[in-house]
Amino acid sequence: MFSRRPHHQASESHSSRHRAGKATRSQKRSFRDQAGVAKEWERSQREKKVESPPLGSTLTSAIVTLVVGREQRLFAAHEDVLCLSPFFAAACRGQFHEAHARRIDLPDEEAEIFSSVLEYLYKGDYYPRLAYNKRRDAWALEDAEPAANGGRGAVESTVYHAGTGGALLKDTVIYCTAEKYGLPELKRLALRKQGLQSGVQCATILASARYAYAHTPDSDSKMRAHYLALIIRSRGTFKRSGTMQLELEQGGKMFFDLFVAMCNHLDDVQGMA
Repeated sequence: MFSRRPHHQASESHSSRHRAGKATRSQKRSFRDQAGVAKEWERSQREKKVESPPLGSTLTSAIVTLVVGREQRLFAAHEDVLCLSPFFAAACRGQFHEAHARRIDLPDEEAEIFSSVLEYLYKGDYYPRLAYNKRRDAWALEDAEPAANGGRGAVESTVYHAGTGGALLKDTVIYCTAEKYGLPELKRLALRKQGLQSGVQCATILASARYAYAHTPDSDSKMRAHYLALIIRSRGTFKRSGTMQLELEQGGKMFFDLFVAMCNHLDDVQGMA
C-alpha cells in the first residue's frame, strides 16, 4: 500500500498505537493538552454537520478551464466556486496572463490533489469523507471499515508527488495547497483527517514532514507541530530507523524544532514527577 524500503519494512512502520493526534497549538504546549483539543473539536463537529460552502449563483456563473500538472489535465469549475479561494479570485480578476480567456494554468500542482481541493469547494469535504461513527463515538474516514463490516478496508493515504519523486501523505499535500489557496477550513479538515491515518512507513512520514516544512510559513503551528508530536510519540520506531539517521545527518530547521519539542516534553514529564 505504501512505498517502502524493503530492509526497513519491519522496523519502520508507524503502528496504529502511535496514531497521529490533533496538532498542538504551539511547540511548547503540553502533549497532555492534545486529547483535550481533539475532544473539543469532536464536540463541536457533533453539534453541527459539515456544510458545503455557499454556492450562490454557481450554476449560472461562467465556466473556468484549469490546466493542471505536467500532464496538463483539464478541469472545469464555476467561477463563483473558485472565487471562494482568494488565490482563484485574484486569477479570475485578471491577475493571471490567460484569465481573460477563463483559463488558468497550474503546472506545479498534482492533478489528484487539485481534484480533492475542487471537490471540497463544491461539497465541503473530499474523499475519503470524514464521518462520525455513533456506535464507537468517534470520527473516522468513510470506507475505512474492515471489508467484513461492509467497508473497503484501509483507505490509501499517500499520493505520488512528481515534484519530490516519491510518495507523500495526501492530507499533508492538501494542507499545504490549502495554505497557498487561502482556505483555512480545508487546512483544518486535512489536519484532522491525517490524524486518523496509521500504518505509515517512517520514510513516508519524514518525507511528508520535510514537504510540510518547505511549503508552510514559519508561523504555522498546526501541521509542523503535528509531525513533531508524532515523531516524539513514535520515538522507539524512529530511533531504529535508518531513514531517520539519514534525515538527521542532512539536518534542517525541522530537527531543531524537534529538539525544542523534545526538551519541552521532558520538562512536562519532570513536572509530573
